[in-house]
Amino acid sequence: MRAVMVWLAGVSFIWPLPAYSNDSVIDLSVASAEAACGGRPISIVQMQWPSSVILAHIHGIILETHLGCDVQYVSGDMAAMASSMATTGEPAIAPELWISRIASIWNSVLGTGRIRTSAPSFSGGGFEGWFLPAHMVELVPELREALAIEDNLELMLASENEQQGEAGVSQGARGSERVRFISCPKSWACSVINKNLLAAYGLSDLVEIVEPANRFEMDTLIAQAVSSRLPVIFYYWQPNAVLAQFDFVALEMGEVNSELFKCLAQIDCSDPQPSSFGGEKPFIVSSDWIGEEAPQVLRYLQRATMPIEEMNRILNWQSEGEVEFEELAARFVAEREDVWHAWVEGLR
Repeated sequence: MRAVMVWLAGVSFIWPLPAYSNDSVIDLSVASAEAACGGRPISIVQMQWPSSVILAHIHGIILETHLGCDVQYVSGDMAAMASSMATTGEPAIAPELWISRIASIWNSVLGTGRIRTSAPSFSGGGFEGWFLPAHMVELVPELREALAIEDNLELMLASENEQQGEAGVSQGARGSERVRFISCPKSWACSVINKNLLAAYGLSDLVEIVEPANRFEMDTLIAQAVSSRLPVIFYYWQPNAVLAQFDFVALEMGEVNSELFKCLAQIDCSDPQPSSFGGEKPFIVSSDWIGEEAPQVLRYLQRATMPIEEMNRILNWQSEGEVEFEELAARFVAEREDVWHAWVEGLR
């Protein structure tokens, strides 16, 4: 059993970490490990959300087992960690930094030359958008673009009602006479964006807009709609466990238009026009000394982009039971070498 010491309010705690498979561990001498890792501990920051913690421990386990690094974990928020990396060089690695969310701070620290992006944190798919259950697209194949929704709403309802009738679902249990659009809670910015986009696509008066009270209700409504085979369109984002629990199709929403999107984010947008959601993405960020003193670690980071569907799958593992994030990371390393092997191939 491995353990890491964590300092909280001046008190040290021993944090046990689960065992993981080391069948393919490379036997490195202390000297070669120090050379590979810069001769000092590699600190990795875990932010406040699940995927960040999981990524931190995935990269930590791999750096320990394949480069022999001494890995330490620290907790913090994006703004504070980016500033610290630029001034002190610590933490050494931030596996999931959403640069656009701290744009002013990022622009100022980037000028120091002490912080750099190594690679995108995730690959594949958009990070937020509109989704349909896959079975609905099978029934109405034209439903792969947001622009096709208006012309196919009646067909969506008819196809779903036919399916439910065959399954013995009573007419009264079949829900609304309109397709439901499950949006965000009213206090979230995406609620405004979704309303404006519905107007842009001519759907405001044609769908039933549902705004859940919170994230839990949002997930519940989506699960219930899909399980009951109700006609539904919904907004969601990645990485997230919900998108791994069911079979969904992301609607094609066209190109991102930054100028148009500014209006979509405003409550009083006077002329909403179709646009995809912004191309915001997180990056693996490292302190400059990693490239100078630990080039093997930098090479690893430049390769270590996680497929978004893999993170969705990992998050879904947690929904199957009460599992610690560190255990999920260890399970990924043990079971999914076909995904991460290319990150370490050729590194010594």
